[in-house]
Amino acid sequence: MTKIHGSKKVRRDEIPPGANLCEYCTAKCCRYFALPIDTPTTRRDFDFLRWFLLHEHASAFVEDDIWYLLVHTTCKHLQADHRCGIYETRPQICREYTTDNCEYEDDYTYEHYFETDEQVVEYVEARFPPKRGHSMRSPKPALLPVMS
Repeated sequence: MTKIHGSKKVRRDEIPPGANLCEYCTAKCCRYFALPIDTPTTRRDFDFLRWFLLHEHASAFVEDDIWYLLVHTTCKHLQADHRCGIYETRPQICREYTTDNCEYEDDYTYEHYFETDEQVVEYVEARFPPKRGHSMRSPKPALLPVMS
């Protein structure tokens, strides 16, 4: 079971030497997967990125100049105590994962992080000069009539 002192999460540097970091964690690594994607360079590429983010539980980030699609979904074998239900037969990628560079800390930031398609639109508009009469945004709605 995850060890927490009171309501405070134990910091990595407070964990006793030789202790298993996973015993203090809520299994963040088992609650998403991230896949590298081609670096978007054109408006069309960014439109595909917008499409990804129109789906629930998806976001995108850039780390070390590599773009990733992040899917927020929990592994179906993660148990209530934050342990793996198939530990002995887990996939190789899980076997190779170490806590050396895991995301135990909550203060990690990315070079770029996109949670909504609107954020992608703003990024594109800042990065590319606007094309006259062409926008990724929905058209401005008509004004409401004023009642007299």
